[in-house]
Amino acid sequence: MIRSLLMGAVAGARSMTPMAAVTASARDGRLPDGRAHPVLGNSVVATGARAMAAAELAGDKMKSAPDRIIAPGVAARLVSGAIAGAAVAPRGARFVGGAAGAAAAFVSGYATFALRMRALRRYGQIRSGLVEDAIAVSAARLIARKR
Repeated sequence: MIRSLLMGAVAGARSMTPMAAVTASARDGRLPDGRAHPVLGNSVVATGARAMAAAELAGDKMKSAPDRIIAPGVAARLVSGAIAGAAVAPRGARFVGGAAGAAAAFVSGYATFALRMRALRRYGQIRSGLVEDAIAVSAARLIARKR
């Protein structure tokens, strides 16, 4: 269940990054604990998730980017955390993994927002965002692969 919680925590920081990591791993047969839902492994879905994650990473650096704690941002994090959390959960615990991922995404969304605001004041929007991107992308890729 730790993978589900960790993937949810990543969703709190970057909503689409876990989806990109999970769909890429599912497409390549690298998800932990066997089979994923066939939709996750679809090449079109994986490409779309990667494109949306890239757009989110770029958009986050814009001054006009909305805060992640507005209702649509929180909703996206909950959905992404639930799907990615379920995808990396053990076979018999997909529902619990999804719930854990969603819960971790909710908590992490607010926690990472507070940290980002502190970092933003000190280091600026672009530098603080790039560091957060590197952490989120690296973590999601590690969590979404077989051991």
